[in-house]
Amino acid sequence: MKNQFLSIDFDNTNYKRRVFWKIIGLVCLFLLVALSGFWIGEEQIEANMVEKNLSPSLEHPFGTDWLGRDMFFRTLSGLHLSWKVGLFAAVISTAIALTLSLLSSINKFFDSLVTMLIDLFLSIPHLVALILIAFVLGGGVKGIVIGIAFTHWPSLTRVLRAEILQIKSAEYVHVSRKLGKSRMWIIRHHYLPQLASQLFVGFILLFPHAILHESAITFLGFGLSPEQPAIGIILSEAMKYLTMGMWWLVVFPGLSLIGMVVIFDALGNNLRKLLNPN
Repeated sequence: MKNQFLSIDFDNTNYKRRVFWKIIGLVCLFLLVALSGFWIGEEQIEANMVEKNLSPSLEHPFGTDWLGRDMFFRTLSGLHLSWKVGLFAAVISTAIALTLSLLSSINKFFDSLVTMLIDLFLSIPHLVALILIAFVLGGGVKGIVIGIAFTHWPSLTRVLRAEILQIKSAEYVHVSRKLGKSRMWIIRHHYLPQLASQLFVGFILLFPHAILHESAITFLGFGLSPEQPAIGIILSEAMKYLTMGMWWLVVFPGLSLIGMVVIFDALGNNLRKLLNPN
């Protein structure tokens, strides 16, 4: 029996170690792709009519477009922009989710109010609400970030609210109340430590949704100006040239976007496995 327990513990340790190294690898790969945009200058994505419409080669791995712009560097710049939009939108959305879930813990009135807001926002299609918010705010990166942030908090809020309801019924929380501890003390010492892992994983899982919705809204022509090398704009412009056989203008940016989303989704799932093996 003792050897059996040791074997289970050893297998669990090996499992956690494998998941940990997967996370490290995914983080390194993601940072390599996302942060490469910092080292791309204007001269690397400027027009060059001498080299327009070139198919993929060693000199231009992703080919060039109708203006001679290198598609490899344009794609990296687009992924970098998506990374920044996704980061800010996920941070704001996570903060909204945390605030509303804590608000729901005050009393039944606020809990009903938060529940109603969750149901209301979940009933509205994300893309429609995102377009309306971005349009009202005048578009641009700011409009897209705020639009994504204000449409992606409901699911995480629902998870955090359910977690808080469990924490509220715990014995140590009742003891703290009887000892005269304030609501803020209970939030700092009981709620937030218990919610930390859910918040972190929720933020990680919000990220790919934010990136995909940013690409969708820019593909439809909302939010950003055509001069900005966003993936959605690149794909939208390239659709006109598919019939001319310039397949690389769509394939490589599209696969790069999917790859970035898959990397971050896998990162979130592995983090969830590490923090909650069961």
